[in-house]
This record gives sequence, structure tokens and C-alpha cells, in this order.
Amino acid sequence: MARTHDLGGRPNDAPLNLEEHTLADWEVVTDALSAALGARGLRTGDELRRAMENMPPDEYLALSYYERWAFGTEQLLVEKGILTREEIDARMAELEGTWGVS
Repeated sequence: MARTHDLGGRPNDAPLNLEEHTLADWEVVTDALSAALGARGLRTGDELRRAMENMPPDEYLALSYYERWAFGTEQLLVEKGILTREEIDARMAELEGTWGVS
């Protein structure tokens, strides 16, 4: 039985969007953070994939590509005891106030 993340071969009438697009700043930062954590040995590709694939199906389908990466990265940082959810939430609150992001 295919899991939510395994979308290959499922019927879908939506056309593929093959157009180039510019990444938003937060997407670039998410990618850079993921690469830095990997380079420091703090996460592997398999760990990140597991964290994303274990996401609740409705959340997985609602999130964009880099939103899934951010979710998975947060999961791993908490699992490994590097950061707590409270620390992440506090920093996000600061960013929301400074940059108007959520």
C-alpha cells in the first residue's frame, strides 16, 4: 500500500508545472540550513526523508516542497535534542515581529 508521499503513478488531471521559478528567500534559507546540518553530520538524507514521510497525510499534501523540508528539519532538531519546540516557537515569534512572517 502506497503512503501519502508516494505520489508517482497516481491518477491526476493536473498538468505538471515545468516552468522555472525563483525561490523565495525562506526556501533558499531552508535549503542552506539543511545542507549545513548535513555537512556537520547533524542529519542524514534518510533521516530528513523519514521525518517528512512520517508527517500526517493531510499536512503532507497541504505543504509545499520546502515547507516539508522545514517541517522535517524541525522534527529532527527536536528529536536529537538540539533545539526544543519552545525555542523554535520563540524564535519564530521574533521573526514574525521583525519580518512579518509566519
